[in-house]
Amino acid sequence: MARIAGLELNDDWKVEFALTRVKGIGWPLAGKIIDALKIDRSKRMKDLVPEEISKITAELEKYDTEGDLFRKVRANITRLQTIGSYRGSRHSKSLPVRGQRTRVNARTKRGKRKTIGAFKKEVLSGKRVAEAAEAKK
Repeated sequence: MARIAGLELNDDWKVEFALTRVKGIGWPLAGKIIDALKIDRSKRMKDLVPEEISKITAELEKYDTEGDLFRKVRANITRLQTIGSYRGSRHSKSLPVRGQRTRVNARTKRGKRKTIGAFKKEVLSGKRVAEAAEAKK
C-alpha cells in the first residue's frame, strides 16, 4: 500500500482513481497531476516506483488537501459568521445556505421530522406510561 497525503491507497487501484480518494483532489485535478508528471494513466499503484510516488507527493503539496482544506473551509464559514452575513447566519442555524427551499425539503440539513401539534391518543398514553415509569426511578 502506497501512502500519499496521509492516506493508505490500495495497490490494485489505478493511479488516477487513487488520487481522487484524497480530499480536495477530483478527477480533473488528478488527470492534470498525472499528465504533468508524465505517468501512464493505465498504471496501478503497485506498479509505481518510489521516485514516482515522491513526485506525486511533492505535486500534491502545491494544493490544499485533507486537513488544510478542512481548516480553510472552517475558517471561511467562521469569517462569514463573525461578519454577520446572511450566509453565516444560515450556517449557524444549520439551514441551507444557497437559497434552497425549506418548507418541504432540506431534510438532510434540518434533521429528522419533529411532529408539532396533534397526537393520537395511543401515542399520548404510551408517553404518559413511559413518563410515569421514569418518575418512579
